[in-house]
Amino acid sequence: MKQHFTLRKCLIWLFWLLLWQGASLAVSNNVILVGPAEMLRSLLFQAGNPSFWITILHSFGRISLGFLAAFAAGIAAGSLAYALPFIHELLDPLLSAVKSIPVASFVILALIWIGSENLSVFIAFLVVVPMIYSSTLAGLKSADRRLLEMARVFSMPFWKRLRFIYIPAVLPYLMSGCRTALGMSWKSGIAAEVIGIPGQSIGEQLYYAKLYLDTAGLFAWTFVIILASSAFEALFLWLLGRIRR
Repeated sequence: MKQHFTLRKCLIWLFWLLLWQGASLAVSNNVILVGPAEMLRSLLFQAGNPSFWITILHSFGRISLGFLAAFAAGIAAGSLAYALPFIHELLDPLLSAVKSIPVASFVILALIWIGSENLSVFIAFLVVVPMIYSSTLAGLKSADRRLLEMARVFSMPFWKRLRFIYIPAVLPYLMSGCRTALGMSWKSGIAAEVIGIPGQSIGEQLYYAKLYLDTAGLFAWTFVIILASSAFEALFLWLLGRIRR
């Protein structure tokens, strides 16, 4: 059954790749659209240059740092809001404003405040914090009241309540929130790099690919973003899932 599912998935991917290649041949204009073959050629050509890998590491490090900082801050803020209702009242309008303000506005402000070097760290942090905060708060509120009452009656230590009641309640919400937050951190982080153009960043490469009408390079770097984002998401969710065991 599993082999049948894998084969079916591969055939679906093959169908879309062939359709993409066919569309590229039909358009017959490498500025407007390139096929997967041209993209792969561009990717392999760039992969031979050490600066290609340095660029990936720089962007990966910055965006990952922004996400991880937001993950820690979101859990801390959500926990405080759960324990102290006035903190929830205090943070709620601020985080609602952060969620509703366009990312581009924050990018322009951040360029004035901190410059372009750590722009993607700041933007990824800003986008992710409200998501993790909301997931943490919702998870804590969903904790079984009967179990908490029993823990209180039997004077269960806080660390045991944390391990056996709160963490199992929060984890499903965090897993769900992180699936969205991980993707958003990369989208917003790369968008910030395209606008701010920090040196040795994927955003800088996308900007110059657009400037020089290098469509194959643009597709190649987009493919790199998809791979890096997917790898980080899979690793982080796997590590988060290990907490359950």
